[in-house]
Amino acid sequence: MSVNANDIFIVGAARTEFGRFDGEDNELAETAVRGALADCGLVWSDIEFAVGGTNGETKPDNLVSRLGLTGLPFVTVKNGCATGAVALMTARNGLIAEDLNVACVVGYDNHARGAFNVSPARYGLGDWYGATGMMVTTSYFALKIARYLHEHGISQRTLGYASAKAFDYAQEHPYAWRRKPVSVDEAMDADMINDPLTRFMFCAPDAGAVSLVLARGSKAYDLCETPIRLASVALRGRRPGSFEVFSPWLSPGDRTSPSIDAAKAAFDLAGMTPADVQVAQLQDTDSGAEVIHLGETGLLAHGEQEAAYRNGEFEIDGRLPLNTDGGLLANGEPVGASGLRQVHEIVRQLQGRADGKQVPGAPRIGFTHVYGAPGISACTVLISEGAQ
Repeated sequence: MSVNANDIFIVGAARTEFGRFDGEDNELAETAVRGALADCGLVWSDIEFAVGGTNGETKPDNLVSRLGLTGLPFVTVKNGCATGAVALMTARNGLIAEDLNVACVVGYDNHARGAFNVSPARYGLGDWYGATGMMVTTSYFALKIARYLHEHGISQRTLGYASAKAFDYAQEHPYAWRRKPVSVDEAMDADMINDPLTRFMFCAPDAGAVSLVLARGSKAYDLCETPIRLASVALRGRRPGSFEVFSPWLSPGDRTSPSIDAAKAAFDLAGMTPADVQVAQLQDTDSGAEVIHLGETGLLAHGEQEAAYRNGEFEIDGRLPLNTDGGLLANGEPVGASGLRQVHEIVRQLQGRADGKQVPGAPRIGFTHVYGAPGISACTVLISEGAQ
């Protein structure tokens, strides 16, 4: 098999457990990086370019004091829930632009308990917006899914199916935070947070780290028996007509979404279609977000979600295994790590060495999607080319 000099492959992958953590987030990041290096037989001095992402107050480039002062360029990224995917894209672009061979990317965070409730001023909004309660993100997600369910004739019970699926996957995944199974009825009958979303339908901020090692061209096959090609990574922001976090309004005209645009771009760049995907990861900040993103990314037509959940299409042996590590619902969301967690899970699935449930049939094509405030989305298409 011929390898293009500018093809980028993932050759090393590692993550920490997600959950509550009392130490410094830099400790988590260092653990993940050293794990990813070991996964492909490298040491820090072999890395030529690095990118780190976090939504917290620490600076990822300070990790060199723990890992080694080798003089390499280290870029820091902060893009909300899309941070991990943007860090991955930055590492990819850095290898190509700088004509380098090996890069490392790491995403991490250690958040306090409770829903995010940030300052309106950080998003160009007045204090009045926070006084209404809309800076609490659970309110926004509830508004968005309530409208979506109504528009597409989907029952609220579909949200329970999404939650039950997540916790079913997580009970067999050693790195997931919440591993106790939850039935559809339990999810539906749990404490209501923001109607129609209950306690088991939201993720929670927590701690964790993920790291990946990237290699360019044929170098990848020197480091990994089954490198996974990063066929595409696409980032898009909001346009008029989108209904977004901290911007919950709709302008006249066509309905748009950064998730729609990012997914289309990722599939076009990879020369693939949504129908080609064999295992996927979607942003599921809440169970409603997963339902919406199935439609926005083109993996399903709008309105088909309820039947697909009922028919088991997203289970491990279904048509499209989805969020096979439990997603955000079961892992929680250390914001800087989430996008890379998705890629880590897809890489392990495509290599046939999943940490939890393994998708049968040797899947070759995977897809990831993240979405975050104030209306940004990033998607990737990952392909297993097999051994050279």
